[in-house]
Amino acid sequence: MQASGAKVGVLALQGSTRLHVLALAELGAEPVEVRRPVDLAGVDALIVPGGESTTLALLVDSSGLRPALEDRLAEGLPVLGTCAGMILCATEVLDGRADQAGLGAVDIDVRRNAFGRQRDSFEADLDIEGMPGGRFPAVFIRAPVVTRAGPDVEVLARLAEGPVLCRSGAVMVAAFHPELGGDLRLHQSFLERI
Repeated sequence: MQASGAKVGVLALQGSTRLHVLALAELGAEPVEVRRPVDLAGVDALIVPGGESTTLALLVDSSGLRPALEDRLAEGLPVLGTCAGMILCATEVLDGRADQAGLGAVDIDVRRNAFGRQRDSFEADLDIEGMPGGRFPAVFIRAPVVTRAGPDVEVLARLAEGPVLCRSGAVMVAAFHPELGGDLRLHQSFLERI
């Protein structure tokens, strides 16, 4: 199934942008790189990619994007946040900078680097609730984990350490990098909900 030409923004300030853009194009969406508030105006949805979460939060603030993101989120903008994107979308960030504020797009608390440092990166095949086609190959790089999920948050996948894929309304967040595993089902699932 193809996304019917939806314009999907990819936050392009820092981090894993290119592979998300390629995945969206392959699925028939129109990717738009978002660097300034004006770039958000015409998008139907947004991907907040992985990267370094403290740097990403600082760049969202210095670019002037935070108020525009908060406005669009309040309007119900569908968002897929991956790894650092999960951290940025969270309500509470544990083990971050004292001034590191999430966008509160999804009612979760997350712990940064919950699985260890870069050398502790790993891959795992996940059972994702409601996803056909078998287990999903997930790549975890300095990944967060959900330590608290609010009552309106669906936990779609978990590891022993805690939830790693959650959805609430139009927002889906993953502790892993779906763009690195060569499987487009998570992107497709996101596009189908736009």
